[in-house]
Amino acid sequence: MNFRILSKLLGVLTILIGTFMLFSLIWADPNIGSHTDAAVKATQLESNGIWALLYSAVICWVLGGAMFQYGRSAGNAKIYRKEAMAIVGLSWVLASVLGAMPYIFSGTIRGPSIRVFHQPDTVVVASSRWRAWETWRETDQWKDNEDQDPASLNNAENLTVLETLANATARGLSKRELIEATGLFDAPAVFSRLKQKSLWNEWLIGPGEESAAPADRATHYRLKWVKMGLIDSLFESQSGFSTTGATVICDLEDPHLVPHCILFWRASTHFLGGLGIIVLFVVLLGQGSAGKALMRTEMPGPTYESSRARMQHTAWRFAGMYVLLNIILAVILFFLGMSAFDSICHAFATMATGGFSTYNDSLGHFFHQGLNGRAIEYVVILFMTLAGANFLLLFPILRLKTKQLFFDLEFRTYLAIIAFATVLVVVFGMRAGNADFQPFETAFRNSLFQVVSIITTTGYGTADFDQWNQLGRGLLLLLMFVGGCAGSTGGGMKVIRHILFFKILRIEVEGSFQPKEVRLLKLGGKATEDQTLRHSILVYFGLIIALFAFGFLFVVAFESDLTWGTNQQNKLIDSASAVASTLNNIGPGLGVIGSTENYANFSVPSKSLFIWLMMLGRLEVFPILVLFAPRFWHDQ
Repeated sequence: MNFRILSKLLGVLTILIGTFMLFSLIWADPNIGSHTDAAVKATQLESNGIWALLYSAVICWVLGGAMFQYGRSAGNAKIYRKEAMAIVGLSWVLASVLGAMPYIFSGTIRGPSIRVFHQPDTVVVASSRWRAWETWRETDQWKDNEDQDPASLNNAENLTVLETLANATARGLSKRELIEATGLFDAPAVFSRLKQKSLWNEWLIGPGEESAAPADRATHYRLKWVKMGLIDSLFESQSGFSTTGATVICDLEDPHLVPHCILFWRASTHFLGGLGIIVLFVVLLGQGSAGKALMRTEMPGPTYESSRARMQHTAWRFAGMYVLLNIILAVILFFLGMSAFDSICHAFATMATGGFSTYNDSLGHFFHQGLNGRAIEYVVILFMTLAGANFLLLFPILRLKTKQLFFDLEFRTYLAIIAFATVLVVVFGMRAGNADFQPFETAFRNSLFQVVSIITTTGYGTADFDQWNQLGRGLLLLLMFVGGCAGSTGGGMKVIRHILFFKILRIEVEGSFQPKEVRLLKLGGKATEDQTLRHSILVYFGLIIALFAFGFLFVVAFESDLTWGTNQQNKLIDSASAVASTLNNIGPGLGVIGSTENYANFSVPSKSLFIWLMMLGRLEVFPILVLFAPRFWHDQ
């Protein structure tokens, strides 16, 4: 293993990531970085976001420069397969760490510090230490010392005030709002009574208690929200780079919690991850024959051999098409009524098949607010479908040649799966009478949007599909294991692998009763030249099943039941969907991670597992697994 060439190339990548952070700075100006919704607007320059990005960029440059200097003596040493796999695997690990710094330095806020459950009445408190094994700790300190009966008047009032504040935004409630929301005329007195307890004195904030509080909440009764810790930041960073789109941030619409410039950096990680860190590297620096090894490792799996003849040219075509589609989509969204900030962020998230939005309701926000939501959804459906297709087959479309695209077996199968799944979801949804399926146009739009969003691994949400009928939910869960086409920005197992897997199964079944007959694995009517393809497909499917089983058992065994609150009966299916969603780079799942929920409530061990699953899924397992093999690092 040539460690100096590893250090040199990883140093260059580190410098590139630091440089890209600077493009987020402009959005710290409240006159530039504004949401489409006028109610979501920063009132002053986001200095905390600016300094966070600058600190992070400087660290990247210093670290990258030191790594490059150490590896400079390697010159133009040849990169073999082992070095290529190490560079790709380590680059994604390194990107996750570097991408987490802006969240930590800016003090980005994750979510509320308490949750309140009923049946039985339970209050759980978030741990402020990222090292804590469990995110949530149950407490009975909401009860009066003299009266431990939860049904007593004082305790009922305490619980009502805590629950009201837990369900409020970080802005909190004014005195009038608190009284109206709780139905208690003496709600401020109850608040003061709770503040006398040491635990609640730490988590509850009364009017005028924080001199640095923003003006819109300085005189309010509110709850302390928890900052993103190390694991939260790594999770958000890896979710961006791997284009998963899972998040731990509970409120994206409060610029005092998440600065606009940090939201733009969050979207930028999608742009970089969708393009591919190594593809960007090969485009800018070439690396000659080394580019071939790097590209093969970053974009593994069955693809077209002709696309590997000139890897830098291939990288340029991929990057050019990717950037062009981002620009086209951003312009269309802008003319449909989105602000420049929202249109660029959603273009990045769509073409990267990532799914990060700038609103809590994802793209559903624009429909709910009457902001050309229907037109926006149909446009995004089209571009998500294109993002899930092979980009090298999209290139001829610029020359008005569509024959190659629609003659491609994988693309036709991809469209057929979308059509078949959409029809099933519409029929069974309308039969079940779900609210999201009336009238027919709404049923068709919601079904098509969510099917395309899941199969392309984008993970956008316009409807709460967790409330759909069982077949609709189950079908979306299965689509998580399909993915987009090879050569796309989509994650998942890829359509081409499923095609080959079923062909291999047919060959094996026929071979069981005609063992002497030679059968070739064919694709598009032609026998595949790769003699190891059958073996690699079966191994890949086996690894995905093994990783899913391990992740599922880990979450079920070690995740606290408090994560599910009063819905602990859903722990098995929710755990399975969380593992499937992160391993296949989807984002949302079922239950506690449904389209209206997030991953904030999971414990540190589970979030750490999800970080690795997202990385394994994005790089298709091998470039990450080999990093843990001792023999991989030997010289020979």
